[in-house]
This record gives sequence, C-alpha cells and structure tokens, in this order.
Amino acid sequence: MKTIVKTALAAAGAAAVGTLSAYVTTKVLVDAALDRNIPQIMYRSGSRVSGSKSSDAYRQARKEAAERLLARESETVELTARDGERLIGHLIGESRAKRLIIAVHGWRSSWTRDFGIISDFWLDDGCAVLFVEQRGQGESGGEHMGFGLLERYDCADWAVWASERFSGEKELPIYLAGVSMGAASVLMASCLELPHCVRGIIADCGFTSPDAIWRHVVKHNLHLSYKLRRAIADSICRRKLGVGASSFTTTEALKRARLPVLFIHGSDDSFVPVEMTFENYKACVSEKRLLIVPGAGHAMSFYVEPESYRRAVRDFWRDFC
Repeated sequence: MKTIVKTALAAAGAAAVGTLSAYVTTKVLVDAALDRNIPQIMYRSGSRVSGSKSSDAYRQARKEAAERLLARESETVELTARDGERLIGHLIGESRAKRLIIAVHGWRSSWTRDFGIISDFWLDDGCAVLFVEQRGQGESGGEHMGFGLLERYDCADWAVWASERFSGEKELPIYLAGVSMGAASVLMASCLELPHCVRGIIADCGFTSPDAIWRHVVKHNLHLSYKLRRAIADSICRRKLGVGASSFTTTEALKRARLPVLFIHGSDDSFVPVEMTFENYKACVSEKRLLIVPGAGHAMSFYVEPESYRRAVRDFWRDFC
C-alpha cells in the first residue's frame, strides 16, 4: 500500500509539474502571439517561431523596398473602428487611379516591410493603395493583435471608409489584399456585408485559423506538444480578446464568401504551410483562382516569380472589375 501511495503521489506531482510547465510556456507563446509589446523571447527565438529561412539578398531587397515606399508622398488617414479603436492608414497614388487596393500587412510586421517589394507594381499599374496598419501594431491603437478574429471587422470598416472617400461620378473598384495574418484577416471578412464597390480579395499565404497556425508553429517549428497547450491557449486568448482561438476560422468564412478570391502561396512556406491555402481554396464557394509559386518561402511569392504574380493579379483585376 505504501508503495502504491508513493507511486501515486509521484505521478500526481509529475503531472502537476507538467501542467505548470505547459501553462508557463503556453502563456509566453500566446503573449508573443497577441501582445503589442514584444516579449524578450521573440528577440531570441523569432526565427524558430516562424521557421522562415530567407536569403541575404531577399532581406536586403525587402529593406531597400521598404525604405523607398516610406519615402513616397502619402496621406495619413485615420479611422475609428466599430469597437472604438483608432486605426491608421497611409494613402498613396490617389490621382487618376483605376482601382483602390486596401493592403493589410501581417503579424508583427508593417505596411512598408510587407508591401515594399510589390508596391511599385501596384502603383505603376494605376492603383491607389491604402496601406493600413493593423490594430496592436505600428501607429494604430489596441494592445493586442487578433489573428484576424478582430481585424476582419477592421477590414470591413476600412472598406466602408474607402467607398465613401472614393464615391462620386466615377466609383473606384476596391480590392482587399493581405499577406500572412493580413491575408487571414481579409479572407475572414469575405462573408461580411461589404460595400458593393468591393470587387475581390487577394490573399497571399493566409492561414486557416488562429488555432491551426498556433498548432503548426508549436508542433513543427518549436517541437512541443500542443494537446494540453491548446486548451490553455484558448483560455488565454478569450481573456485577452474576448473570443477563443477557434471561435471563427478562415474556412468558415469562405463557406459563405461573397467575393471572388485570388489565393497565392509559396510552395516552400515553413511558417504558414501551403496546405492551408489548399484548405481555404477548397472551402471557398465564390469565384476563385489559385497561384502556387514553386520554391517561394513565406510571403516571398512576388519576389521569386514577379511575372507569374503580375499576370495572375492583372487577370483577376480584368475579370472582376
């Protein structure tokens, strides 16, 4: 009996230690995922979290392109979101525009970083571009990022703002374009009531849900078990955002999509696996197109194959204008 009791106590103690360890590590990871302020662990482990491996040439090209975009003349605009948060955007190329792109950047990134390389194509091709700063990042308000759960409504609010700004004798067609978490945000907005001048969505390497991308990162990039951590992560997410990590998904939105969608993804993406775009594409009930770029890592499709990317986007604009 003493042996049984000792064994039981030892097992209970080990389980308690394991649960505590899972809670601590999960809290650190969820804080890193959602909080505006960057935890110190991100400075040391950022590449492990993303799993991304980019060349020096790509990093230098992205840096130089971001600087060029930032140097362009722009109008800073402001929007009050439906929940009261102050959101900031940067409008470029308004005069003589043929269309407007609302560009939504990714997680822990910026409008110049994510769209510097592609911005010349957009602006040279007759687009006005509203580069928005996602909540919890940059100059926009909010203490947390929402992995699309909150930002989908921000996308709808920006679409309403843009439709009013560009209403008149010649109404501009509007396209929502996002990369990574920005792609998930615009895809989650696909089922919302949007102004009729919003003609389509361009989604580059979007994930299927916050829960799915967290599971992928924890299991494949950090090599940790997600089974126990999933419930902990969901609980912390509900406390921070008011909604759980699996309370809404990109695929759920696409099953009720109201707009044509162009899906783009690099085949070698180690942060958001290309299989997630296949899932999104399969779920989408609206008109849809798909471009897979061989050899491209996370958010690198335009850099790797600019001509294929331009052709797919121009065809999309032509067919859904």
